[in-house]
Amino acid sequence: MTKSIMFVGVGGQGTLLASRIIGHVVLAEGFDAKVSEVHGMSQRGGSVSTYVKYGEKVHSPIVDKGEADIIVAFEQMEAARWVSYVKEGGLMIINTQQLPPMPVITGAAEYNDDIIGKIKSIGIDLIDLNALELAEKAGSAKSVNVVMMGALSNKLDFDVSRWEAAIRECAPAAALDVNLKAFELGRNV
Repeated sequence: MTKSIMFVGVGGQGTLLASRIIGHVVLAEGFDAKVSEVHGMSQRGGSVSTYVKYGEKVHSPIVDKGEADIIVAFEQMEAARWVSYVKEGGLMIINTQQLPPMPVITGAAEYNDDIIGKIKSIGIDLIDLNALELAEKAGSAKSVNVVMMGALSNKLDFDVSRWEAAIRECAPAAALDVNLKAFELGRNV
């Protein structure tokens, strides 16, 4: 059986690093895995999604609507944009952070202030956390993605040492201590 995880956010939030970390974890666990390239505008502020599929044999990393076991959303509006990709019985892990897109910044649109409530109301299981606050507590706002990986690790049956090894392998050496602390804070949510 194949499992599908999507990472959604905006450029600069580290969706690609998160995908690489989980890719390392599942390969170390002996699964076949496919990790997508970045889809969307990877420039800071543009919508970005990456996909990870793992299982006995995986042919493609692409996740279609209604197929994601888990969506990890680094920002609320991105959670709303991708909610249709969660399968029935799936899970969303949502950072409560709001990064207004350009139409909101220019006043042409408004940011919906009850995204999490609306997602809950349609019956999707979700975990929401203030990953930015935890990342700052770990020592860097840039470690939001690794905080989210900590929260994700609680929902997957892989030993914590696999996650920590993957972070050591994938994260920049200069930020390793901050990222390991961010991961631990995310696990404790």
